[in-house]
Amino acid sequence: MNIKALLYIITFTLSLYAMQSVNYEKFLKANKVREARLLFMFISMAISYLCTNFIYDFFTYTSIM
Repeated sequence: MNIKALLYIITFTLSLYAMQSVNYEKFLKANKVREARLLFMFISMAISYLCTNFIYDFFTYTSIM
């Protein structure tokens, strides 16, 4: 398995776990559960993308990987 794909899976799982501590109900409209879950997933994917690219680039440029 590609190391970057593994990093995506790990950071996505960690970002989903971390996002559960945020009280985002104040910012959402009532009775929009499906849209709130979709927003939650997109934000988690964006966080995991940024974290994965940072970790991968950091280890690539420092030649540790």
